[in-house]
Parts: sequence; structure tokens; C-alpha cells
Amino acid sequence: MIPVDTIEKLGQIFDSLGSFLPSLTEEQWKTPTQLPGWNVQDNLSHIIGTERALFGMPETSHRASDLSNVKNPIGEMNEHHVDYRRTWPGAKVLEEFRDLAERRMEQLRTADEAYFATESMTPTGPGTVADFLHIRVLDTWTHEQDMRRALGMPGHRGGPAAEHTIDRLIRTVPIVVGKRAATPEGRTVVVRITGAVERTVVTTVREGRAAMGGDVPADALCDISMDSDVFLQLATGRGEPAALAAQCTVSGDAEHARKVLLQFNMMI
Repeated sequence: MIPVDTIEKLGQIFDSLGSFLPSLTEEQWKTPTQLPGWNVQDNLSHIIGTERALFGMPETSHRASDLSNVKNPIGEMNEHHVDYRRTWPGAKVLEEFRDLAERRMEQLRTADEAYFATESMTPTGPGTVADFLHIRVLDTWTHEQDMRRALGMPGHRGGPAAEHTIDRLIRTVPIVVGKRAATPEGRTVVVRITGAVERTVVTTVREGRAAMGGDVPADALCDISMDSDVFLQLATGRGEPAALAAQCTVSGDAEHARKVLLQFNMMI
């Protein structure tokens, strides 16, 4: 099966990046983001590096000298691509991105079912090219928001790619509520996402396992409401959890809600 919807979501992100990045000054390209050691330009370099690999282009032979912020092999590979372009002017990185994005979308829109069914190692384990593409939407949109947030240029916070990302991140809420926050048996935690993407996530612990589903109960242990961008930052480990938690509205057991919010990072 050809994942047409997923392909078009990635295309929408590429179009959004191509619309707002050309206006940046060199100073803006070098603006630090919430990712340790990465500025706006570095985020785009990371997107380029991954798309080059998926396009079948050769890996860079460049090796970054500073890997102090790297946590795993994927992070090390990312850092090599980023560091290779670090001395470039932002406009040069953008030029490479726009050319690659056009070629990549042509590849995806003309590929057959066999291509998307090809086995591939993804950031979450063994899968297919289609599985990796599903993750690419999440990763690329998240980095777009990293850049926009750092620059104070909000945009593209809603729509298919945003909903895709939020819904993927929601999948791991039961791990946070059940395992990390140790929500008691039979109790429910409600997470309300508001703003550009709206969702209500009801998670209940039954027989020692947390699972999503059902209506909001009258006796929920805690009810947490947050803007979709705050949810994104918490779920992807951006910013300081305590500062982000302070932007949430809580009813019910405030102490338990804090346990949930301070352990919300779902990214490797």
C-alpha cells in the first residue's frame, strides 16, 4: 500500500519550511534552539542529513569533534551531518534543503508499493520504509516547530502534520501515566490538549496496566490541560519540564499531576 496521506503530510512540512526560512537573516539562522548545541541552521542540517540517507545518497565522511550532547548512535550520526554544515551560511543550507526536498518528494510520489514495503531499520526498531516515513513526519514537523519557537515566528501549528505528530506522541501517554507516574490501580488521569490541535486523552490503570480509552470519569485522579505546543515540548523533551508544567492547568491531585508532567518526555 502506498502511504499517500503520509507522503503529502511530509510535503506540507517541506512547503512550510520553504516558505518561512528564506526570510531569515544570518543572525537568525544562528539563533540557539531548545536542543542543546543546536541552532536554527543545525535543525535544518539534521533534516537534510536524514533525508539524504533515505534518498540513498552517500553518508558524510565528516566527523564531529564534539559529541558531548550525543546520547545514542542515531544522535552521533545526526551530529556528523550537522557539524559538516555548521560553518556554512544559512542560505547555502537552505539551498541544499530545497533541492533535496524537491527530489525527495518526486521520489516518494512516484515510488511503487514495493518501495514502501522494503524492510528498514527505523528509530523505533525494525520496520518498513512506510513506517520510517510515518516517523519522518513527526520528526520533521517537530524540528520545524523548534526553529519557529526559537525565532518567535509561530506557524503551521495545526493541520494534518501537526495532528499526525500529536497523535503519535499520545501513543506513549500510558507509559507515562502507568509506569513512570505509578498511577494507582483503578484510577484515571485525563490529559486535555487544547489550541491548534485538540485532543482528550483518558488513561486508566487496570490490572496493573495503563490503557487509553473511555469517557472522562467524574472521579479522575487528576485532570491536566495544556496547549498543544506545551504538550509537544513536554513530550519531546524540549525546555524545562517544571517551567512547562507551570503553564498547565490542573484539577484533582496536583501532586500526582506534577509526577506525570515531570516525566513526560517520550523521545529517545
